Amino acid sequence: MENRKIVHIDMDAFFASVEQRDKPEYRAMPVIVGGAPDKRGVVAACSYEARKYGIRSAMSSARASRLCPQAIFLRPRFEAYRQVSADIQTIFKTFTHLVEPLSLDEAYLDVSACTQYGGSATRIAEAIKSMIKQATDLTASAGVSYNKFLAKIASDMDKPDGLYVITPAQGQAFIENLAIGKFYGIGKATEAKMQALGIHNGADLKRWKQQDLTARFGKAGNYYYDIARGIDQRPVINTRLRKSLGSETTFENDLADKDDMLASLQELAQKVLRGLQAKQLLARTVTIKVKYEDFALVTRSITLEQPFNDMRTLLPILPQLLNKTDVAQRRVRLLGVSVSNLMKDDESNGYDQIALL
Repeated sequence: MENRKIVHIDMDAFFASVEQRDKPEYRAMPVIVGGAPDKRGVVAACSYEARKYGIRSAMSSARASRLCPQAIFLRPRFEAYRQVSADIQTIFKTFTHLVEPLSLDEAYLDVSACTQYGGSATRIAEAIKSMIKQATDLTASAGVSYNKFLAKIASDMDKPDGLYVITPAQGQAFIENLAIGKFYGIGKATEAKMQALGIHNGADLKRWKQQDLTARFGKAGNYYYDIARGIDQRPVINTRLRKSLGSETTFENDLADKDDMLASLQELAQKVLRGLQAKQLLARTVTIKVKYEDFALVTRSITLEQPFNDMRTLLPILPQLLNKTDVAQRRVRLLGVSVSNLMKDDESNGYDQIALL
């Protein structure tokens, strides 16, 4: 499918850039969006000025503050970010209905059938970047290629305000020279495992047989085999059902009392269920997340036969899952509740019938 034309748009330092746009006094300054450094906050996003100090998303705010004492910490304003995201989505849809948002600040577009700008995906990407700048006063980076895997990597090649194109003729050589840690879908742990096996770049990966990769990496081995050859048949999907829905909270003081923990889990569960009901979704799997005082993290899950979106079903599950952890012996700094195995409310009829068999 090398005749496809896929564009990946990724906003540059999105949350931080919106803050710098709306608060001009913070432009060209190290801005961190996230929790306060003295209250166990976490970095949600940071400006490029902050990144020069080694600050990254998901880092503790306390560590970020140590790396850059002059950093400006701001609480997230998700309504503002959602509004900008909606404006950007409107721009995308002037070119194609095949838009697959990955988050508020990035999306895939399939422009294969687009006739604007002579059908040139590169010129379409240029136009989108220009329209985003004009409409929002923010910059975006774009990756253009013949599949989602390469378009995603391309958008990260020339940030910020970048545009990088990988043509079908260039694809194989690009992949062979790409460091394995730059492959989308290969995290730190897999990168270390691959390097231990002598796989340092795409060329090394390509030398492995498919059955050997699946023996080492399970089903993911099939994906690694294909992307080493530039093969990614995944379509751009413009209607995506969320895979999960969750909520979590970090406590200012560690919890030691199990009743306090259950009360917190119930509050989080109610928030999650409101989200399910608003989206007219049902779930079958419940997961709780527990982070102990030493930062060790565990999860406990259960999958029910019947899909649900009500508190009556969820309420007795929470203590069951909590009892499978070490909270009786260890203090807790974070709790979370999430639901998965989601389906539309009107798709659940089959489960009622199955239960009667």
